[in-house]
Amino acid sequence: MMSKTSLFRGAALGALIALGFGAVAQAKPVKHHHHGGAVVVHDSADRAEIEELRDEVRALTDRLNAQEGYTQQVNSTAQQAQAAAQVAASQAQSAQAAQAVADSEIKRIPADVDKAVAKIKPPTGWWNNTTVSGRMYYNLSNIDQKTDGVKQNGAPNGVNFDIKRFYIGIDHKFNDVFSANITTDFNYDSGPASATQLYIKKAYLQATLNKSLIFRVGAADLPWVPFVEDLYGYRYVENVMIDRTKFGTSADWGVHVLGSFPLAKDVTLSYAGAAINGNGYKKPGFIGGVNHTNSMDFEGRVSLAAYGFIAAVGGYDGKLGKDVQGTPTYHDATRLDALLAYVKGPIRLGGEYFHANDWADVTQANPLLTNSTEGWSGWGSFAFTPQLAVFGRYDSVKPKQDTAPALSNHYFNVGLQYEPTKIVDFSLVYKQDKINNGTFATQNGTIGGVHNGTYDEVGLFGQFRW
Repeated sequence: MMSKTSLFRGAALGALIALGFGAVAQAKPVKHHHHGGAVVVHDSADRAEIEELRDEVRALTDRLNAQEGYTQQVNSTAQQAQAAAQVAASQAQSAQAAQAVADSEIKRIPADVDKAVAKIKPPTGWWNNTTVSGRMYYNLSNIDQKTDGVKQNGAPNGVNFDIKRFYIGIDHKFNDVFSANITTDFNYDSGPASATQLYIKKAYLQATLNKSLIFRVGAADLPWVPFVEDLYGYRYVENVMIDRTKFGTSADWGVHVLGSFPLAKDVTLSYAGAAINGNGYKKPGFIGGVNHTNSMDFEGRVSLAAYGFIAAVGGYDGKLGKDVQGTPTYHDATRLDALLAYVKGPIRLGGEYFHANDWADVTQANPLLTNSTEGWSGWGSFAFTPQLAVFGRYDSVKPKQDTAPALSNHYFNVGLQYEPTKIVDFSLVYKQDKINNGTFATQNGTIGGVHNGTYDEVGLFGQFRW
């Protein structure tokens, strides 16, 4: 097919010829001389006009040639662009296909990892649901004990490193309901054995029906003492008040029930109760001898925690394991407990009160020799940083309000704690256990005298746990 440029070029030539012939036709007649048959145009004006028309044709032809070259260049560029677009579209399709393959492979990775882990997973057994924990209380301290201002022979005076407690706990989970715990402790037998002996602190089977109903059968935490220890936070320095003065203990053998009910955000109601032997955890019911009693003891607690504040009441009633066959008992040992505390952020503040009747008089036949006991304790601590805190505590107890109303026990401690990690605590501590107007046994030993007795201790106390 002939291009538009060729058509324009042909039209231009035709116009030139037409113009040339027209000019010759209109020219005036001239004389001609015959030279061998050739015809010669002698009119110079005609020649000039023809040359002018030829120049115009040449110019028009050049423009048409330039236009045709530009058109060809544009067409070539368009074809190249179209080819590039087709290549880009092909590449995009290839990229989409590659991305789809990559997405598919990524989705397969977790399943492939699970399959690989399953191939190398060690055999399962009881150890998969078993954890081992431990805790040790220790101190390097100097003791200065006096009776009426004088040091006595045989008293624990001087410097020594002591390990007060070393618990090893093993927990095993059978399923979502049943689990078990055994926790051991040790003490030094100063009798004929003269050796450190291991004994059971806790050993129980637990059934967790839900958070509001948990059963434990065996030796387990009692409702009151461990509850106060958690709020106080410095058990490794000293036992809490009723444990220190031996008007209660931390664990016993029996049947235990506990649970909690969330009432609102940051508001929880909790309870705990136990029917127990009453002898304490060091005298289990499965040993030989006279160890069965005619009745069980009971201890319970109800507490409410709201926005950092904790309020609790509790109590105890029973024979303390003394109601055995052939031994008459005349009284029940009873104890009423109350607590109010605030534990939130760096602050711990708390106050505890108890009143007990006939605690040491279950087998006392003479009612004139029975006693009531009353005591209170206040404690607090403040953490300046996550590692550094100060703490202090004061206890006041009247052990025998009826038969020895002047007998009193006053205890205090003050210290600075450093916690380099969450599993280690060190504290510089000074504490004093004082008995006025008689003698009385606490966790620090038998203290007192005609007028008074003092037990002063200063040193480094600590704990580590895992």
